[in-house]
Amino acid sequence: MTEEAERKAARVVVADDQTVVREGIVMLLGLLPGIEVVGAAGDGEEAVRLVAEVAPDVVLMDLRMPRCDGVEATRRIRAEYPGTQVVVLTTYADDESLFPALAAGARGYLTKDAGGEEIVRAVHSVLSGDAGLSPGIQRRLLERLTETEARPAAPPEAPDGLTVRETEVLLLIAEGLSNQEIGRRLHVSTATVKTHINNLFAKTGLKDRAQAVRYAYGKGLVRPPAG
Repeated sequence: MTEEAERKAARVVVADDQTVVREGIVMLLGLLPGIEVVGAAGDGEEAVRLVAEVAPDVVLMDLRMPRCDGVEATRRIRAEYPGTQVVVLTTYADDESLFPALAAGARGYLTKDAGGEEIVRAVHSVLSGDAGLSPGIQRRLLERLTETEARPAAPPEAPDGLTVRETEVLLLIAEGLSNQEIGRRLHVSTATVKTHINNLFAKTGLKDRAQAVRYAYGKGLVRPPAG
C-alpha cells in the first residue's frame, strides 16, 4: 500500500463567496486522494459556523468575502477552534493580503492557479505541523525577511520633542563625529547639520557637544560600552 493510500483523508471545508468557484473547488477536491469535503461556505461567517458544526481538519479559505472576510474568519477559527487549520486559497498574492492572513493564524497560503496535487500537499503539510505555502509565497516571505534584516534599526524614542533626524544627529555627536562627518553619514549639507544641532540644543537646553554626549547617555539613547 502506498503512503498516499495509507494517509488518513483530511476533512475539509471550502469557503468562497463565488458559487461557481466554490463548486469547482469542491468538485476538484472530490476527485483527489486524501481529501474529504465535509462542507462549503459562501462567506467567513458561514465558514466559522460550519467549523463549529462539523469540526473539519482544514478550511480552504478565500480572503475577500462579504459579511466576514477570510482574515477575520481565520482569526476566529484559530482562536475558537484550534483543532482546525486554515489554508488560504485566493486570487491575491500581494503583501496586504498575505501577511494579515498569516498573522491571523493561517498555516498555508495558495493562489487559485494551484493544481490539485499542490492543494493536497498543502492540506497535509499543515496537518503535519508544517507550512503549506506555494513556491511563490515562500519566495515573497524570504524577500520580506531579507528586507527586514537589511532595514536599519529605528532610532530610540526621542525625548524632549526631538524629531527623528535631530535624534540621529544627537547619536552621531555622541559617537564623536564632526559636523562634516555627520553630514556625510546622513547625506545632508553641513549647514543642515548645524540647523539640526541648533534645534536640538534649543529643545534640550544644552550648551555644547560635551553636554550633548552626557545627555544622550543620561536619556538611555546610548549605552556605555560593556566591560
